[in-house]
Amino acid sequence: MTDVAKAVLAINSPESASQLEHNQYADKEAIAAAFGKAAANYDKSAAFQRLVGHQLIERLPTLMPVGSKLLDIGCGTGYFSEQLANRGFDVCATDLSLQMLEQAKQRCGNQITYQQGDAENLPFPDSRFDVAYTSLALQWCSDLSIPLKELRRVVKPGGCILFTTLAENSLYELRYAWQQVDQYQHVNHFLSQKAVKLALAQAGGEIDTLEFLPITVKYNTAVELMKDLKGIGATHLQRERKAGLASRRTIQALERAYDEFRDEKGQLPATYQVCFGVIIND
Repeated sequence: MTDVAKAVLAINSPESASQLEHNQYADKEAIAAAFGKAAANYDKSAAFQRLVGHQLIERLPTLMPVGSKLLDIGCGTGYFSEQLANRGFDVCATDLSLQMLEQAKQRCGNQITYQQGDAENLPFPDSRFDVAYTSLALQWCSDLSIPLKELRRVVKPGGCILFTTLAENSLYELRYAWQQVDQYQHVNHFLSQKAVKLALAQAGGEIDTLEFLPITVKYNTAVELMKDLKGIGATHLQRERKAGLASRRTIQALERAYDEFRDEKGQLPATYQVCFGVIIND
């Protein structure tokens, strides 16, 4: 019932450059594997992703010529690739996971193009696209400034980059509940607002929009939330945790701890801190 992917990269340990490079590669393989495993049933658990992605689409420039080239990074099953293509964009859907791209192809067919790729090392020439769109994908990168620099590289001067990422204190209720149960990490740590702003400064470009908004999703039980996290592949942890499945006793203890947050309607909140950003390339 708990998170299924093992962490590979121990962020704070001293390592040689070659070992660090190896671990980063392995880390990306683990991330791709987690999302690949979830690909076939991803859409059943993606209500939060849909909500955030639609809010990001609302931040698109209003006057964009039909046929403008748009890069969708971390396209997943292609839901937003299809939405953007229907708005007249010439969409290239890109994802680290081949299984996700296969789902996108089943959804969108020949309406768009597809390319496996890593947001930190995009397989495109400079100034290829008019717009880049990426929602809830960049939090899996160890250094946010790197994919932002890559997006600036592949977007034409004057083009725009729209992104969302998770920020510090996302899923704080679940983290608190687990802390009452054991000493292991079960929930990822995300960048602070200050760290996000620093990454943007390092990446460059004109910041048109930067907002940090709390978005809350309600559940009946903690297990329902964790099933959704597993269903979207968001089970990869950046730090090592206890291996193996949680026992029934552990899950019961987790539910009791999470119950402190139950609202007047009897539901449990899962709160995400979402960063919405729009960069004008220069």
